[in-house]
Amino acid sequence: MVKTTTSRVSKAVLASTVASIALFTANPVFAQGTAAPAATAAADDEASTDIVVLGTRRTDRSSADSASPIDVISAAEINSQPAADLLDVVKNIVPSFYVGQNSISDASTFVRSPSLRGLAADEILVQLNGKRFNRSALVQVFSGGDTALSIGSQGADISSIPSIAIGSLQVLRDGATAQYGSDAIGGVINYGLRKDTGLELQARYGQYFDNGGDGKSYQISGNAGTTLGDNGFINVSGEYFDEGQTSRGATRPIALQFAANNPGLASQLPNFPNPVQIWGSSPKRGYKLILNGSYGVTDNSELYFFGNLAQSKSNQSFNYRAPRPSTAPFIVNDGTSATATRSPGANGSFVNPVYLTPCPINNATCPAGSFVRDTNIFNFSTLYPAGFTPRFFGVTSQAYGTIGYKGKLDSGFTYDFSTSISRNSLELSLTNSLNASFGPQSLTAFNAGKLIQTEIDANVDLTYPIEAGFASPITLAGGFEYRRESYQATAGDVQSYAAGPFAVQRLYDQTGPATFTRALNSSLQPITNTFSPGASGYGGTSPSAAGTFAQKNYALYIGAETDLTSALSVGLAGRYENYNTFGGAFVGKANFLFKLADAFSLRGTVGTGFHAPSPGQSNIETLSTTFSGGNQVQVGTYTIRSPISRSYGATSLGPERSTNFGAGFIIKPSSSLSLTVDAYLINVRDRITITQQFNVDQAAINAQPALAAVGVGGSVQYFNNGFDSRTKGIDVVGTYRTEIGGAKLNASLAYNYNKSEVTKINKNSFGQNVIDATRVYDVANLAPKHRIVLSTNLQKGNFSFNARGNYYSSWSTQFDYPIRQGNVAGAAVIGGQRFGAKFTSDLDLSYTFAEHYTLTLGVNNLFNTKPDRIAPTVNNPIYAVTGSTADGQIYPRNGGPFGFNGGFWYGRIRVKY
Repeated sequence: MVKTTTSRVSKAVLASTVASIALFTANPVFAQGTAAPAATAAADDEASTDIVVLGTRRTDRSSADSASPIDVISAAEINSQPAADLLDVVKNIVPSFYVGQNSISDASTFVRSPSLRGLAADEILVQLNGKRFNRSALVQVFSGGDTALSIGSQGADISSIPSIAIGSLQVLRDGATAQYGSDAIGGVINYGLRKDTGLELQARYGQYFDNGGDGKSYQISGNAGTTLGDNGFINVSGEYFDEGQTSRGATRPIALQFAANNPGLASQLPNFPNPVQIWGSSPKRGYKLILNGSYGVTDNSELYFFGNLAQSKSNQSFNYRAPRPSTAPFIVNDGTSATATRSPGANGSFVNPVYLTPCPINNATCPAGSFVRDTNIFNFSTLYPAGFTPRFFGVTSQAYGTIGYKGKLDSGFTYDFSTSISRNSLELSLTNSLNASFGPQSLTAFNAGKLIQTEIDANVDLTYPIEAGFASPITLAGGFEYRRESYQATAGDVQSYAAGPFAVQRLYDQTGPATFTRALNSSLQPITNTFSPGASGYGGTSPSAAGTFAQKNYALYIGAETDLTSALSVGLAGRYENYNTFGGAFVGKANFLFKLADAFSLRGTVGTGFHAPSPGQSNIETLSTTFSGGNQVQVGTYTIRSPISRSYGATSLGPERSTNFGAGFIIKPSSSLSLTVDAYLINVRDRITITQQFNVDQAAINAQPALAAVGVGGSVQYFNNGFDSRTKGIDVVGTYRTEIGGAKLNASLAYNYNKSEVTKINKNSFGQNVIDATRVYDVANLAPKHRIVLSTNLQKGNFSFNARGNYYSSWSTQFDYPIRQGNVAGAAVIGGQRFGAKFTSDLDLSYTFAEHYTLTLGVNNLFNTKPDRIAPTVNNPIYAVTGSTADGQIYPRNGGPFGFNGGFWYGRIRVKY
């Protein structure tokens, strides 16, 4: 339970202010996290506006006179992007927004988790029309570079929103928990929906340069709006999309060898003639719908409503399971010797036959549950003679709706009552797989279960202006919020999670009539063959892990804003929230804006915040397959209440707490030129995360028999408050508008610098570090520290030309690509491969004809830039025969900050009336 007295708050704010001044004067910091204003704002974009709705309860603020840094991005800028997924759209525009490509990352491929300012997805609050948007059903438990910045998070899935529905995007780059509640540690992203009338239709086709033009992408979208009498409107948007598979890897060396040794079976290799394992974007198709509307009940009040329906279906390639070991070693470059060799092995399902003859009943020399080593056997090569690559399917479904009533009295008193209800689900399944422990009875397709997140939010927001003799009235604000969210996991097929009759085979040889002896290997040790339980690739949810888990809370907030003088604006806010799971939390915020001159202003903020653990984080339990040292192993994620996680040191899960500082200035010498510079510092304590992976041995299984599902050599992880972090940086945004030769030129430059570091590692109940050095390294190095976006838009007559340059500084990951491991002369890990800085260019040309029709031709990543190739190391040697790692990787699996698919060309037709 979090409690803070008034005196402690005062001391904290005072100390924070002093620390902030010291920080920004003695050691200048550089920030990340700004969105470039729209350089491509079209003249017909009636829906865009510079009036801000974030960070303030006043209605007379714009982005140029806000005490907190806020970026307003127009619908035209958003719609100029050719990506169907809004995650990729925002990534291209907002420099501090990071999201991996997620080529093979279990369920995280279906719901990618972004990061803003290096913070996790659920440390950023997402809103739709100013109302909290619901979480995804997926809790990010995948370990690796794909999710490293957001591992353990459960954020919103903004990919369910069609980009054509957005009227403007506002990004508040400041902590705002005191104003909006849990999750707003790093800021708020608000998607304002369109209100305009008329009809707009768009159709787009595109494909990548490489591999014969793969990743074919189709998108059809539309928007229609009309008035409701004289006092209302209704606006509907829809989108259908279909995106094809890309492949940027090589086939596995062992698959090439298998095809050469077994030409008659080559065509049965998975994905033949393509790589047996696909490193690329997964195929995806679906639809997205948005409804937005309001109706005036009186002259000063209205009933409003909006909602979102969406569904997407996607599937991904898992790792290839080879049926036979290599028949000859491969030459590799491991960074130490050009003549090194490797001999990949077969998948565990194929190493030994399944013995089908059980010991006779009531035989004293052959115990019950054991098996006779005879010729009555089954080999999985009869099921998959060329091996198998599981295919993982995910269906995400989204339903969200808000209804509210708001108005204003003659006294200036405003009120807003609203209720939001939502449901997000992810249904998981596999094909081309097996449950080895069921032997010949194994299925090849499995339903792994469904994850469901439901939320109910009720809000009351009130404001009242009070004349107090200042330059403007004091805007008093207050409100109440009630939230209830639940997380549900449904059980999968029995074979998707269960251990079958052949999971453990203690073998006996028959030495005489009804007489048996224990089978021994060449070292005279007893032979016990084991076969992995659960579906190979991703274990389904078991009945013991299934269930519905709820959490509810209420909140009270109060705030005040005013212009003390015509030059000085100030604001204060405080919020108290109480959760039925861990107790209460109080947070506060103060900000100011000081206009030193008409063209120059200073601004600053200081505040505290928190992020409450979600029911999903507290109750998730999954089993997935990964590879360690070339061997297939299981990774079990267990709930904090599980005896298994407790036996590995798990403790109760509590809220994160944060302290935010911000300081900056605004220069606006004319209506055509502006520059903002904002520094920030975010300290987060007790961050909620997945722990490091703890090894499972036979002693652990003996103590916790349920760990047999993980098996010896597997690992256990769980949620915990793992570490403290510090994030600091600077945002610089400049915009310029002018005319050149009768053409209108809009230009913007956004520079972002961000530095994150782990300042403290928490211990579990056994005194072990909750996270390891690898996680510490990746928090600081996975995202580029520098990002620059230069955008220009030139319009003349019916022609419009857009150009954008993107600079990404170098980045590194130790988890996926360590430079050195302990198996090199006992050397310790010293870091991860450094992937170099890159520059990409995007261009498009539009022509409007017959007044209503616009044709656009464009290209993203004009020069087909890709991340550096994976460097050869002992842990990731490069095979000479394929020029790739053992599993076919050529480029970093997460794609880095801009992906590894390369250049993409597209054409789009727009019809607007």
